[in-house]
This record gives sequence, structure tokens and C-alpha cells, in this order.
Amino acid sequence: MCMPTNNPLLSPAEVQWSDDGVPVSLAYDDPYFAREDGLGETRHVFLSGNGLPDRFSGRDRFQIAELGFGTGLNFFASVEAWRLRPDPITAARLTFTSFELAPLPPHDMARAAARWPELLAIVEDFLADWPSDPRAGVHHVMRQDVTLELVLGDANQMLAGWAGNADAWYLDGFSPARNPDLWSADLMRQVFERTTPGGTFATYTVAGWVRRNLAAAGFELEKFPGYGRKRESLRGTKPLP
Repeated sequence: MCMPTNNPLLSPAEVQWSDDGVPVSLAYDDPYFAREDGLGETRHVFLSGNGLPDRFSGRDRFQIAELGFGTGLNFFASVEAWRLRPDPITAARLTFTSFELAPLPPHDMARAAARWPELLAIVEDFLADWPSDPRAGVHHVMRQDVTLELVLGDANQMLAGWAGNADAWYLDGFSPARNPDLWSADLMRQVFERTTPGGTFATYTVAGWVRRNLAAAGFELEKFPGYGRKRESLRGTKPLP
């Protein structure tokens, strides 16, 4: 774990728990994942929407980037999919970079994930090295086959300094109507610039102004079936040169 020591300490996210055990952000009055089944939503929207795990096949390196770490559910599910991927290559590595302004305390992440026993070992492993006092900056948790790069701070500022390029993006901020800063035209342009040619994104929202921002950035867009109560989701590809 590499932790900045002189950077400002971030205020943790505050949640309330619904009667059905779903964490809801007090700041945005929005649930962290689908009430029907958060893991099912993650697998449908973010993994399948990006062609995963099939795109892992035969790759010795793969980079996922995400806006909004939240409960960590997308990360934990991605690690599971990586470790169960078809045609694995020895010594291959998944790097997962996530931008988060208000990190949840680890006990809340563990409570949120407790409903999915298949993720328990992964959750416990990575939360064991979670920073006890999250500060703005870049934190790494490394395992033999996976690197979690947690970028804490305002994504509108932090993404500009990120040197990586993602093969796949998870755009998973809170609802655009409640958290428009994480869906701005400038931020979507930065996402596009930090996507490999042929790389993709997926998101649960099909809000018109978000689609326009992504299209203006340069992505080729496609709607696909949504999850649960949502009729549609959105995915896109960065064209090859």
C-alpha cells in the first residue's frame, strides 16, 4: 500500500441503509447499486456492457478505469471475472483504477457486499489493506494478479494527471441529475482521451445530455437493454485510427 501522508484527509461518505439493506448516499439521496440485485447489475451493465470477461481472454495485461468506486462492488466483481476468465495467461495482470471523492468506510463496503458470499474472500482480502485514513492522492493495493489503483479526490482534477489508458471504462457516478459534475462534457472528453483505440465504456444512464457529451468527446454510442427497472443502458467504443 502506497499512501500519501501530507495530502488532505477526505471526509468519508455517509450512508443510510434502506429496509432491504441497500446503502443510500446521504449527499446525493441515491442508492449505490440496484435494489433488485447490485451484483447482477454490475455483471450486466459494466462487465457485459464492456464485453467482459470475453475480452480478458489471451490478454497478459488489461486496464479498467472507473468513475465512482462506491462500495467497491464493480471492482470485486471484476476481480472475480478476471480470475475465472477464459484462456488465462500465466503472470497476467488486471489493473483497476477508480476515481472516488468520498470513500466509504471499509465496514460499510463489507456490509454492502455481505449479501454475495461468492465475493467474500476477495472483499476481505482487499479491504485488509484499505487505508485507515483516506487522503487525497493515489493509493495502491497489489496482489499477484491484480492491482487496485485508488485515486482519491475530485475526478475532474485527478483524471487530468492520470497517465494511464483504459481498455474499458465503468462510468458509475451517482445519477446525472443529482451529481452532474461527474458527467460533464470536459470530464467525458478526458475519459475519451484516456481510452485505448478500440476501447470501450459502459454505464447505466442514457440521459440525453450525457449521451451528447460522450458523442461530442468522440465515442461511438449504442444503447443496450438495461437492468431491473431501467429499460436501457449505454455503451460506446473509441474508434480505431
